[in-house]
Amino acid sequence: MTDDTDTGPNGAESMATADGEPGPERRSDSNGAPTSAAATPRIGVCYFPEHWPRERWETDVQQMVEAGIDVVRMAEFSWGRIEPERGEFDFEWLDTAVSLLGDAGIDVVLCTPTATPPKWLVDEHPEILQVEPDGTTREFGSRRHYCFNSGVYREESARIAREMTERYADVDAVVGWQTDNEYGCHETVRCYCEDCAAAFREWCRERYDDVDSLNETWGTAFWSQQHGSFAEVDPPRHTAAEHHPSRLLDYARFATESVVDYNDLQAEIIREANDEWFVTHNFMGHFDTLDSFSVGDSLDFATWDSYPTGFAQDRNTEAVTDDRLRAGDPDQVSLNHDLYRGPDGFWVMEQQPGDVNWPPRCPQPGEGAMRLWAHQAVAHGANVVSYFRWRRCRQGQEQYHAGLRKHDGSPDRGYGDASRAAAEFAELGELDGVDAPVALCFSYEDLWALSEQPHAPEFDYWGLVGSFYRALRARGIQVDVVDVSPGADIHLDGYEAVVAPTVHLADESLAGQFEAYVADGGSLLVGPRTGYKLPGNRLQPDLAPGPFADLVGGRVDQHESLPSSVETRLSYRGEEYGYRTWAEWLAPDGGTAVGEYTTGVAAGRPAILEHAVGDGSVTYCGVWPEEDLADALLVGLLDRADVSHAERFPETVRVTPRDGYVWILNFGADPVDIDVGSEAAWHVGDSSIPGFGVGVVEAGLADVSIT
Repeated sequence: MTDDTDTGPNGAESMATADGEPGPERRSDSNGAPTSAAATPRIGVCYFPEHWPRERWETDVQQMVEAGIDVVRMAEFSWGRIEPERGEFDFEWLDTAVSLLGDAGIDVVLCTPTATPPKWLVDEHPEILQVEPDGTTREFGSRRHYCFNSGVYREESARIAREMTERYADVDAVVGWQTDNEYGCHETVRCYCEDCAAAFREWCRERYDDVDSLNETWGTAFWSQQHGSFAEVDPPRHTAAEHHPSRLLDYARFATESVVDYNDLQAEIIREANDEWFVTHNFMGHFDTLDSFSVGDSLDFATWDSYPTGFAQDRNTEAVTDDRLRAGDPDQVSLNHDLYRGPDGFWVMEQQPGDVNWPPRCPQPGEGAMRLWAHQAVAHGANVVSYFRWRRCRQGQEQYHAGLRKHDGSPDRGYGDASRAAAEFAELGELDGVDAPVALCFSYEDLWALSEQPHAPEFDYWGLVGSFYRALRARGIQVDVVDVSPGADIHLDGYEAVVAPTVHLADESLAGQFEAYVADGGSLLVGPRTGYKLPGNRLQPDLAPGPFADLVGGRVDQHESLPSSVETRLSYRGEEYGYRTWAEWLAPDGGTAVGEYTTGVAAGRPAILEHAVGDGSVTYCGVWPEEDLADALLVGLLDRADVSHAERFPETVRVTPRDGYVWILNFGADPVDIDVGSEAAWHVGDSSIPGFGVGVVEAGLADVSIT
């Protein structure tokens, strides 16, 4: 394998557009764009009966019924309780809890408890523990301390999974399973132990066939980093200076494939016990190190864990405003909803119930915010919103994490919100799936490569993607997130418009799929740093955008990264706008310059190109756009593609259409008044939306405006 033919190992499609085995059949609208299945949204909760006296359980279940909760997740951290000693199993407590919930008509989702191997197992086999890059062992005392590549731990995981799934195979109350819990949380996707070293060498051998191909693809002549054999290949452990970017990228690929293999093992065991169960996993928000598309291939649908006020603080490039402290960043949360939505929708397996323990600050959410988040999820296609947790725990690391009930058993603020949302969802009834006219291109491999060489402290992949996504959401556009990693068989047919914030790692095959979409009449917007690298993470032989040059009608003559202290302005179609962080000086070759720099040494040079290709058109934006420029670019794209859109809403208000309804979601403390016309029928709320409030109305998206 040479560098010019290097492709990514993951041919997985986006869960939002997958139509291959073993996932469910892809559903499409009349134009061929994928849609998700119809369902009546439901409210759930995560429950830990092992934390509470047995005499309380019946009361808990009754209060769940009173709140309208009809899905409960349990047992994800219960291995030590189920098997306190090797071979000595105690299922009686879990049997009782499952029975109580089932008798109350509540569906039960059980979990394989492998995120927390018990102390006796660690003492028997300390080699299952993960190792840091500097050689430090991740010891017992927390969670997620196991290595995905430990053969011993895989055997033990299979053993406990079989014990649990066989026991509940014929229990009607159990409707499905969650594998493990939050793969990779606490930076645990990548381990650097000897088991991982051996597995990485074998992975490289299978990928490259011979070590000369590896050396050529990585470019190991730099700094004398050649390998004489695969036996010399090690994980990228602690070094004096930065690691080779190609080695890092391949280790990221290898590590995520290790998780995929581990998850496949568990999914197969679950389906062997009962092939009517669904299998899912709870992913995390804005999570960098795990390719959820690849893990999702063996799942029936994805779930994820949503903590808006925490995410706004610890994984966001945007400012932490007062409103975001109380209700989160709506676009940050909704991007994850769209990322994990598949043909059968998605679940929020853990929804923030109140204040939480882990971000830098733990403000109380705004009044009604817990209900707001549930409605936002449903507007984006969620079938279940499950709050974490039922009751604040009195022990362990999460004592400062709220539940729907306080630790004394009395209702907390989230209990009323959850109950109210449950009643409103029941009233709305079955909803058709989300029909998204626009695809947003996303690649974990691009994320990894750009994170290794950002070329500016402020360059953040999530932030760049978010700048384009926010402009779509501000106009009320539903979005499918599509995997465009190298080697992916992407599906763009049926989308009226496609937005690719960057396609950094690219080859001719990938570019050809975009060319076919545009030539067939598609409208495409492409962002900066596209086509800079081959999939092996070395520069293309041609100038950027490499294999996309003919499509966009030009090349990148120069690029620069710029601090906020430098004035960064350009003109686009006669109007002046700001940009930030990254700028490319473009040389048109068939494309037309529709934007040029007005400040700095680039003044007068092209910054934005448009190019007609076949029956379609493509816009190439060579900068990271500020908010106004992103909006102008997106409105131009939507108008060319004839996609109806709303007026531009402020950052605290989002409108989201689903199945003939429009959700108006107010993430700000101040009320807003909405005009939808006198004939519109309100199903939740009315035209005056309070702070952190919700309205659901039958109306057209373009008819909704703020008065």
